[in-house]
Amino acid sequence: MNKAIRVDCLRKSYGGHTILKEIGFQIEKGEIFALLGINGAGKTTALECIEGLKKYESGTITVNGTMGIQLQSSSLPAHIKPMEAMRLFSKWSNVKIDGTLIHSLRLQEIEKKQYGQLSTGQKRRLHLALALVSNPDIIFLDEPTAGLDVEGRLSLHNQIRKLKSQGKTVVLASHDMAEVETLCDRIAILNDGKIAFCGTASELTDTIGKKYFIHIKTERGTETIEADSIEDVLLSLLGELKQKEIKVLDIKVDRGTLEQHFMEIARRVEK
Repeated sequence: MNKAIRVDCLRKSYGGHTILKEIGFQIEKGEIFALLGINGAGKTTALECIEGLKKYESGTITVNGTMGIQLQSSSLPAHIKPMEAMRLFSKWSNVKIDGTLIHSLRLQEIEKKQYGQLSTGQKRRLHLALALVSNPDIIFLDEPTAGLDVEGRLSLHNQIRKLKSQGKTVVLASHDMAEVETLCDRIAILNDGKIAFCGTASELTDTIGKKYFIHIKTERGTETIEADSIEDVLLSLLGELKQKEIKVLDIKVDRGTLEQHFMEIARRVEK
């Protein structure tokens, strides 16, 4: 099987409120896949159903491989040391600790500290190591770089790329669109309890259409105009500014970011 995960008609409710409305998607082996959504869209709930942490009313979930999970919010006893936690988790999984993993996540730098003394970035590195200690086939990362500084983010991104090069499947939930665009092979956008889009970033651009953003700086300030084509809008805008004798200082045109495309999909669903 080339599918690491297959989700069909997954439905999950809390009381009378339905969070997941029979969603379905597939994740290929060896890819980095992102599940995106605005706050409350249900992406963490969907991941927790797949991970076996939450029960669901109906649908099927097929997972082809072992799992390692880094939760969005997790904690350890304040007085435990990183290597004590690693030995505990390795014993639960009946595996030996991989020295390469310790080195790549720089746990030797913090081995003498207690968990309560670790920075956010150090805790994230330890949580990832604990998720990887059993050498899983599929790794779930829920907001893995939240609260990290630039160095910590880059280090974690490199580790995620390394996992992919080893043939691992990485499932990522993130609010950071630049991170998603840099790392992920495919994305799924979850909104209003449904999958609004599933595919590559370039396919998302094609779905939205050839949206352009014209950023023009004049004596009166900077404004951004959204357009389906550049020529007509830009010529009209420049003509209007010339007629009003407003000096143009700078012009920049781009196709739009993943974040802008994501919000376009979200707005379409909300209407």
